[in-house]
Amino acid sequence: MRTAFYISDGTAITSEVFGHALLSLFPMQFNHKTIPFVETEEHAYKVLEEISESFQDSGERPLVFYTIVNVDVRKVISRSVGINYNFLDQFVAPLEKVLGVPSKPEKHRTHSIHETTYDIRIEAVNYALANDDGSNLKEYHNADIILVGVSRSGKTPTSLYLALQYGIKAANYPFTEEDMGDMLKLPPALRRFKDKLFGLTIHPERLHQIRSERRANSKYASMQQCRMELREVENLYRREKIPFLNSTKYSVEEISAKILAETGLQRRKY
Repeated sequence: MRTAFYISDGTAITSEVFGHALLSLFPMQFNHKTIPFVETEEHAYKVLEEISESFQDSGERPLVFYTIVNVDVRKVISRSVGINYNFLDQFVAPLEKVLGVPSKPEKHRTHSIHETTYDIRIEAVNYALANDDGSNLKEYHNADIILVGVSRSGKTPTSLYLALQYGIKAANYPFTEEDMGDMLKLPPALRRFKDKLFGLTIHPERLHQIRSERRANSKYASMQQCRMELREVENLYRREKIPFLNSTKYSVEEISAKILAETGLQRRKY
């Protein structure tokens, strides 16, 4: 199996994102290896050894995706036996020409703690944790969005991703067995915030599988219960005109992006 290395003198998040996006276009399996904070030539030479060992073990030249600001470190990595892709070289020079301004590379700038959105994202994560699973109904007026749905439909991971990636304050509310007794209308806790609601649903077979891993052979995990809950909740969404999304075939990144596209919510910057 061919190895893909993602290397940076920073977090390596950028090289990972670019590299994964490119490799996802190919129906192949890769061995992924991320190496962040390669900040010295000494460390870079150790990375070269690791790339060489990968080549020797597999017989396949590794793919090496890197974003390195330090010129000396970058030169070392560029000499690897792998097939090298320097993302900065690909995009910086053309952008300098278009913008008419020379770039000023600086390590850790992209994902720095000093960026203006950092505090906003941390605040949003704390909000998501404090308002997870209907645990705190008193702060819904501060929510940018309130995700609703049956238990295990993807509300919590989506709330946290929206917070961490976009700085969006996302609460989430699970429809409980008590709520199922009267699904002709919204639960009282949600009525005032109807304009903030976004629903998640999921295929009953997938919900049954997820719940069975948590509570096997229980009423909660039974196919009958899953189908009933989803039917009632989806009918509620339609009746109350609440936008909703079936999360079955989507990653948390895709779910979040689709929510933003449908609601018009924007990444918080200030």
